[in-house]
Amino acid sequence: MPQKIIIIIFNLTLLFAPSAFAQQQITGSVNDAETGDALISASIQLVDSEIATVTDNEGYFELSNVPEGSHILLIRYLGYQTKEVEVDLQAGATREIEIDLTPADIDFDDLVITASPTGSTVSYQPSRAFNEEEMQRRAANSFGEMLDGEPGLAMRSFGPAPSRPVIRGYDDDRILVLENGERMGDLSSTAHDHAIALEPEAAERVEVVRGPAGLLYGSSALGGVVNLITRDIPRDWSPGSSGNASLRGATVNSMGSGFGQYQWGSEQMAVGARASYRGAGNMHTPQGELPGTAINNFEGAIGSSYQGDNFSGGLAVMAMDNVYGVPEEIDDPDEEVEIRMDRQALQGRGQWENDGFFDEGELRLHASRFFQQEVEMEYVDAQLDQEDIELEFLQYALSSTLTLRHRPVGLLDRGALGINIKQRSLDVGGIEAFTPGVADGSIAAFTFQEAPVSDLVTLQAGIRVEHEWMETLSNDSFPDTDERRRSTNFSGAAGFNVRPSQSLEIGSQFARAHRTPTLEELFADGPHIGIGAFEIGDPDLRDEVGHGVDLFLRWSGTRVATEIAGYTNHLSNFVIFQPTGETDDASGFPIFQYEADDALISGFEADAKIRVTSELNLNLGADYVHGHRLDDEHTPLPNMPPIRATAGIEYDTDRWWAGAKSRVVSSQERVAEGESATDGYTLVNLDAGYRLDQAGRHLLTLRIDNLFNVTYRDHLSRVDERRYTMPARNFNIGWKWRF
Repeated sequence: MPQKIIIIIFNLTLLFAPSAFAQQQITGSVNDAETGDALISASIQLVDSEIATVTDNEGYFELSNVPEGSHILLIRYLGYQTKEVEVDLQAGATREIEIDLTPADIDFDDLVITASPTGSTVSYQPSRAFNEEEMQRRAANSFGEMLDGEPGLAMRSFGPAPSRPVIRGYDDDRILVLENGERMGDLSSTAHDHAIALEPEAAERVEVVRGPAGLLYGSSALGGVVNLITRDIPRDWSPGSSGNASLRGATVNSMGSGFGQYQWGSEQMAVGARASYRGAGNMHTPQGELPGTAINNFEGAIGSSYQGDNFSGGLAVMAMDNVYGVPEEIDDPDEEVEIRMDRQALQGRGQWENDGFFDEGELRLHASRFFQQEVEMEYVDAQLDQEDIELEFLQYALSSTLTLRHRPVGLLDRGALGINIKQRSLDVGGIEAFTPGVADGSIAAFTFQEAPVSDLVTLQAGIRVEHEWMETLSNDSFPDTDERRRSTNFSGAAGFNVRPSQSLEIGSQFARAHRTPTLEELFADGPHIGIGAFEIGDPDLRDEVGHGVDLFLRWSGTRVATEIAGYTNHLSNFVIFQPTGETDDASGFPIFQYEADDALISGFEADAKIRVTSELNLNLGADYVHGHRLDDEHTPLPNMPPIRATAGIEYDTDRWWAGAKSRVVSSQERVAEGESATDGYTLVNLDAGYRLDQAGRHLLTLRIDNLFNVTYRDHLSRVDERRYTMPARNFNIGWKWRF
């Protein structure tokens, strides 16, 4: 198999090599303005064009197929000030220039940092970043709603508040949601009634890595990573005041939200703060109101940073209070289930530089306290009569990563070595505590290395060794528990990136990742009121291990930019939440058993952007996931997204934009035992916006979701076997001011 891949790459290289000899070229080098050292893998892009490249091992670059005329080059390099250079190019000419970049504090605004600890721009698996304006245009009640519909990204739905991203069919603990690169310390991955404990407006940027990312983040990154990046610790600033404020409203659940962020900086210091509120009633569907879906969320944070000649860093604290309903008792108007959570967190970050072999270092820290109650409320004559705390969680968690980046050595480019530790203590209480508590943690060491083989080919390899431990803690429901588990596992990755021409990029990654079974999967034995299920764990479950390959192809021309990605993953000991077909007599809930089997998940994603004119764009996309057990019948895995396709058109000027998008979702009839099939549907959304000044400091947005008020059931909805439909037509209007 590897020999065939090498032959294919070699043939592609020969096929596209002639495109390097264009009549007009821009060549040159990029160097450090202070030391004169060559800057390796600096990014050079022709503004208003898809023509781009990176510098080689000697800091040299070459841009081919450049049209004649006047152009602006945009040069970026991690830890240096971005620079623009104007170049005039005559017909048939080759222009050679030298570019000096000035060192500066690291600015991650234009980089996908989640996939690489070195900030490398070379890709080995598909990744996507959403900037501040894109986040404003996608604004929703949750990050699951916000990202739903992107190629490879779907949404686990259980009402608006606890909606969570799904990547390539992977859900729950197989998707790792980070805050500024570290684990958040919430419980959103453990059950579909648990929400991500961060206000969506607080994230100024979201980065998504599709495919295994266990090399960098360890267990729970089997399916991918979503990194939520905030400004709670100021990262870059100019002296004086800056900030933003926003207001938003939506009709489908009478939602109103407000957000404000302020930052003040001097030459070396900066302080910042943010605050937000989001309130909403029950969500409406074409069938009527869906009970138990209201939201009431307060959140705030304050932080400070310092920057010197060779060091920058800061601290921030945040707190939130979130109350929301879950649609569990929807058939009984006299009962409701409500989730009450609060979280407090301390974040820290430090970055430094020196003249040694390890010339850059970074230390990140995230410590949190998380408290959640699942409350059953009973009403008599529409008046609250009784409240019972059925479940209660109190968790203290710590996650910290030290990363050291080294200079190029031998065949290796810039690389990184790191250590990660995480520790938590979770107490579980309440009338119906269905698991014991747990104290668990891990310590891991990892390395990530790149080797530029030539101007066209770059190789990547890395490994992570992780030791994990777990000890159960007793409570009233499990007074005699004394379970202990320890395991040492490793994640590894090897990949290549090939650029046969300036327009074509091919990347692939072969990866091994693992996941440790969760507390619920191992030791659950009781009713879980938030999801309406009686859960039974299996203490003999072994670690999940995935072996997979990703392959993507990007083409960037003057009119068309497209990406196609395919993947396949073989999973050993894949844990499945399997309905038994039986009902627990005491609670009335259906009984689900956690069981393991080997499985295979494969699929593809594709998207394309077609530039019709400088202002008119067409966008196309599609994705498909196929998952089954490796038994004789190839039994389908539960909760696999159906095949989807999107098509959109957008007209965008400097001052305003307007567009329409259609999503076509097929039926899903390949279902697991006990799982309901769903019909296909088509949705049409409209959106428009206006930038009130050229700088975009005031931004008005209007979005109409489900324009034709279609009645549909999403296959990943967890609402009572999808008996209730998804949201009705929704008008979403927002205003944002940046100052």
